[in-house]
Amino acid sequence: MDNLQFFIYLLILAGSTYLIRAIPFAAVKKKIENRFIRSFLHYIPYTVLAAMTFPAALYATGNVFAASLGVIAAVVFAIMGKSLTTVAIASSLTAFLAEIVLKAVV
Repeated sequence: MDNLQFFIYLLILAGSTYLIRAIPFAAVKKKIENRFIRSFLHYIPYTVLAAMTFPAALYATGNVFAASLGVIAAVVFAIMGKSLTTVAIASSLTAFLAEIVLKAVV
């Protein structure tokens, strides 16, 4: 791919990303009063982040079972109200140890 083609792709990507963000601002002039729509818009970033992160978390290790145990540990620690650092360390350690145990067993 030459530089010209790259910059054309970059401009198209930047334009489409900008339009997706700018059109709602241009279309909606007043404050949204509907509670359902406000709630929907409030949870969209969390939903998109979860949809992008969850599949990647399951395939982060060489073993889907070990990764699943790591995800379960993350959910348990998050429900317990632990900090993000604690959740990340606990889930990573769980997945790491599970993978070691599974390699030793198999």
